Amino acid sequence: MSKEIRNPKSEIRNGSTLSERLAEYAFNLSFEQLDERTVHEVRRRLIDSFACALGAWDAHAPNVARAICRRVTSEPAATFLGGSRKTLPALAAFCNGVLFRYLDFNDTYLSLEPAHPSDNLAAVLAAGEAAGRSGREIIAAAVLAYEIQCRFCDAASIRKHGWDHVTYGAFSTSAAAAKLFGLDAGKIEQALNLAGTPNITLRQTRAGELSEWKGCAFANASRNGVFAAMLASEGLTGPAPIFEGEMGFFKQVSGPFQPAKLGGEIAGDHDFMINKTSIKFWPAEYHSQSSIHAALDLRKQIRDMSQIKSFDIHSFDAAVDIIGKDPEKWRPKTRETADHSLPYCTAVALMDGDVTLDSFSDQRLRDEQLLALVAKIKVHRDPALTARYPRGIPNRLELTMNDGTRLVAENEFPRGHDQNPMTDAEVESKFHLMAAGRIDAAHEKKILDLCWRLDELPDVGELLGCFATVASKP
Repeated sequence: MSKEIRNPKSEIRNGSTLSERLAEYAFNLSFEQLDERTVHEVRRRLIDSFACALGAWDAHAPNVARAICRRVTSEPAATFLGGSRKTLPALAAFCNGVLFRYLDFNDTYLSLEPAHPSDNLAAVLAAGEAAGRSGREIIAAAVLAYEIQCRFCDAASIRKHGWDHVTYGAFSTSAAAAKLFGLDAGKIEQALNLAGTPNITLRQTRAGELSEWKGCAFANASRNGVFAAMLASEGLTGPAPIFEGEMGFFKQVSGPFQPAKLGGEIAGDHDFMINKTSIKFWPAEYHSQSSIHAALDLRKQIRDMSQIKSFDIHSFDAAVDIIGKDPEKWRPKTRETADHSLPYCTAVALMDGDVTLDSFSDQRLRDEQLLALVAKIKVHRDPALTARYPRGIPNRLELTMNDGTRLVAENEFPRGHDQNPMTDAEVESKFHLMAAGRIDAAHEKKILDLCWRLDELPDVGELLGCFATVASKP
């Protein structure tokens, strides 16, 4: 994990397996290959991730992660947000990953396998800080992680086989961490082997009544990815070929696939996946965002919620399968189930005129008036809407009032979608909203300034150090 990077022309082979291809791509990708739009998106995603972390600061799961981190010191070490000293990079990746993901408020990529690719940033920051990398090197590694995870999501769905999407995260985080540790292509390949073999995740993570682990699952993939890169840096080898082998990933998990060309594989190509991902406007599972948007449009036409006779949501297969079919979605008992419930998120938006962190409080989950509205909702699969996914996430709401009035609203590209992106000012507003009451105005300003100048920073130590002043809310 030395800071010196080997000669980019050394140890590059003509890859015949997917892991060789990925390793060579990871080794060769550099900041100089990135266009300004791509660099700017990394800055925005970092601000968005820090906003999510601040919003989740006092939650139970992040506090558990911090407690584990406090017990372990390391050399080299990395910052875990909320700690007074540093810890093992793999544990820092886990702790910060829980904070980034826990509220289900971070960015999203929709494809055959939906994902939250900014989950990778916790591993990138931990490995980059431990290795003493510059902001430019961290940006390149972030783009790399987005490329691998999102291209895999395009290539094959694994949830249909019972596996969780975070399984792909072991590959993306191990490659990014190995790059930041300065490993050559051969050792990056070993990091992929070491991360991929033992870290296959059950889809039970997101089935039925959801637990705290829902917000921790990718953080665990990050922990394992960084640890795999650390092992590879010491010369440990892993099972190969990880994808094409007799008992490999293709045979056991996904079926065979070959990702499309990765951004920058062709000289001058700037088709990087981070530009195709979406930032969340509301703290709820992404497939519900358009239904929330439509509910807010309908709300302007309703004076008395008690006069709603029937409430139908017409949706697409992915939304129904992930957040609209389990009985628990109609009477959620945990915030994790509620923010993954299409009927609950839609109903609370219609009733309250917004969806906020308080929408998932224990008190709100027990509100019988709200639950009565949720109970009226029926979710329907609509093949015509399914055909428009994943380019869009179309949800159509149809309400019938007691007097026979019929109200309809549809939305496909909610605010924050890559076809309807949030402005830089809106991303900053999200950060300010989550930071309110936790850090003072001076530190808010400094964090934003350092994020916008990430490519100018010699390292991320000063940026991460700003979070030492974060306070818990009473």
